[in-house]
Amino acid sequence: MSARLEYTSEHHQFREMVHDFVQQTVVPAHERWEEAGCLDRSLFTEAGKLGLLAFSVPEEFGGPGVDDFRYNAIVVEELQRVGAAAEAVAISLQNDIVLPYLTDLTTDEQKHRWLPGVVTGETIIGIAMTEPGAGSDLAGIRTTAVRDGDHYVVNGAKTFISNGQTGDLFVIAARTSPDRHKGLSLLVVDPNTPGFSRGRNLEKIGLHAQDTSELSFTDVRVPAENLLGEEGRGFYQLMNNLPQERLSLAVGAVAAAEGVLAETLDYVKQRNAFGSPISGLQNTQFVLAELATELDVARTYLDDCIAEHLTGQLTAARAARLKWWTTELQVRTADRCLQLHGGYGYMREYPVARAFVDARIQTIYGGTTEIMKTIIAKDLGI
Repeated sequence: MSARLEYTSEHHQFREMVHDFVQQTVVPAHERWEEAGCLDRSLFTEAGKLGLLAFSVPEEFGGPGVDDFRYNAIVVEELQRVGAAAEAVAISLQNDIVLPYLTDLTTDEQKHRWLPGVVTGETIIGIAMTEPGAGSDLAGIRTTAVRDGDHYVVNGAKTFISNGQTGDLFVIAARTSPDRHKGLSLLVVDPNTPGFSRGRNLEKIGLHAQDTSELSFTDVRVPAENLLGEEGRGFYQLMNNLPQERLSLAVGAVAAAEGVLAETLDYVKQRNAFGSPISGLQNTQFVLAELATELDVARTYLDDCIAEHLTGQLTAARAARLKWWTTELQVRTADRCLQLHGGYGYMREYPVARAFVDARIQTIYGGTTEIMKTIIAKDLGI
């Protein structure tokens, strides 16, 4: 039985600071970033000034040296609750998803090179795993990295890469030998390297402010000193970090669903039909009662998993259970809340419309629901 998740007064003060940052910096700019199809770099640098980035980076490399996922979770929650899903994805990449590769697999020399900029937000980071022919199947990665003296020569293509247009450093998975699992290695690539090319900013149905791109590598010479950990260990390094990525996605899913439910509760109290607020209709009451209960259960489950993660006990299988359950619930919540808005729910000016399209990717990236169920089935011994 894991310990109950608790937040200290420091966590609550931190949440107030993040809330103010979101209201003052993110909310006013969100529509502009949506129209631009890209977040402004100031999002990262302003977050960096407030100490909202890279909590686990040790002080000697410019960070706060606080390895406490509760702070990570607070940032994601405050962004997702106001519908700033694209911003949450971008900051989560910086804090939860890519950062562990740069703190856990690096030498001191690499840490000095890369981490200070990540802490200040001047270095935006991304990870390039997905390929046009290999989505959830990491062992099917075809991008190659061939050793040539003190460099690796990288050739291949990646797609659906978040922070793809703005990223300053990318952790890429490339094949250093033919072995499906023992042939993958992780390299850190500077996009200014000759042969590195960013493709177009992909047009998505949701997350319009989040830049998502294709990346291509043509004889890109990456210094061997940019190898993360040991050559051939990439597949296992990726597997090791995926539980935290999925936990972060679950944090965002529950917070986003709670946000859209709160907005819908306000809406149904104000919207009249047949001479009275639609909140008085039994169907409205039942739908919202069901969603509130499911989210209460999900929040309790999520908090339990965060508590496990804080003590290093969260397993890959439990993270998979959490990820598929909470993200599917997020999609279902947005869908049912949109229905309660009627025709207005289909208008992008209403938050529920954006919540609906932004939610849809959650059951796909970070491992599809189907992959999550496969992981769980293996854990069951079947």
